Amino acid sequence: MKFPLYFSRKIAFSKDNKNNLSRVIIFIGRLSVALGIIVSLITVSTGLGSKKAIKERLGDFSGHITIKSTKSNSSYNTSVLDQEGLNIKSIKALPDVAAVQQYAMVTGIMRNENSFAGIIFKGVDRDFDSLRFKNFLIAGKTPFFSGKGYNNGIVISEKIANDLHLKVNDSIVTIFSKADQKPIYRNFEVAGIYKTDIKMIDDQFVIGDINHVRKIQDMKPDEVGGLDIFFKNINNIDKDAPKVEKFIGYKNYAERATDKYPQINDWIGLFDTNIGIIISIMLLVVIINIIMVLLILIIERTNSIGLLKTLGATNGQIRATFINYTLIIMVPGLLYGNAIGLGLLLAQKFFGIIKLNPKDYYVSVVPVDLNPLLIISISVGILIISGLALVIPSYLISKISPVKAIKYN
Repeated sequence: MKFPLYFSRKIAFSKDNKNNLSRVIIFIGRLSVALGIIVSLITVSTGLGSKKAIKERLGDFSGHITIKSTKSNSSYNTSVLDQEGLNIKSIKALPDVAAVQQYAMVTGIMRNENSFAGIIFKGVDRDFDSLRFKNFLIAGKTPFFSGKGYNNGIVISEKIANDLHLKVNDSIVTIFSKADQKPIYRNFEVAGIYKTDIKMIDDQFVIGDINHVRKIQDMKPDEVGGLDIFFKNINNIDKDAPKVEKFIGYKNYAERATDKYPQINDWIGLFDTNIGIIISIMLLVVIINIIMVLLILIIERTNSIGLLKTLGATNGQIRATFINYTLIIMVPGLLYGNAIGLGLLLAQKFFGIIKLNPKDYYVSVVPVDLNPLLIISISVGILIISGLALVIPSYLISKISPVKAIKYN
């Protein structure tokens, strides 16, 4: 074992540390490290968890990417998807694609004796992923859309249900307008109620049979307004989207879930900035405290430094000894910080203790993403950066004269 590491362990675990100033200094150093770890873990895990949760909600409802016709305008009434160059089989065959589902949309107004609500009726076909959608259901069920005939069952949001005083199995009249034609009336039955916590979705969307939209929009039986494509991992949208675009034809375009609602995407982007700022502040606090610990330990052990120099130890060896000593002091702080931080995060993950207002944050509880690699990286990163930060202050040792140090009291 090399001398610096051996001697640093000797003084780190020495019983003398329990009866002098070192005890207080060591406690302060470990406390600062533990707090830094706790705050960093909570910041990163909840920040990344929020980003992931919001992206998944956006993607799971309306597809990780959506294929639309270039003829589509700002209206929610979809244009017919152009079939030229469109190869759905090739899209489904891509290894990263989990599912592809057809849809068509039309706007309308739901009305009863209590109130009315403007809605976007999203018609889906037999390939609708009801299992994925089940995560949003809070009452009832998703109707089975066979692709034949007209299924009058619909799924509405909790917001629309509350506005119109509707519950499962209630009937509701919906009015669809067409240019130069009389309004079209449809009577639907509420089969289920969903909630995504995303205002732009919950305020408007109703899920129903695509054949109703085809009839209203004068579409042919095999025509669709678009495709919702789901990837196995929503975080790979930027990598997988170009692969899909090769098979959609030049008259159609792909819209990513993260681009569909730019205001939400911009808000999500703030998480990276906030995480960076908080981590930097905590790292700075830890470094300042650890440097303070090192300097006080050097001053306190001036006699030992003088004695080591007299016995032939070089400045480099003594500096390495005190740097190792300080890093050893940090280790219990790292362990306690990880234990407490992970304990708090696990409690939040499984019990949802801290709630949020979904109108402001798009999620109802603070989400947690426990990524083992990031957890390890935070501890290792703080340890390495602290070690590097101790190099310059440790040069104080070279200024200590052996003769004067031995006389130092």
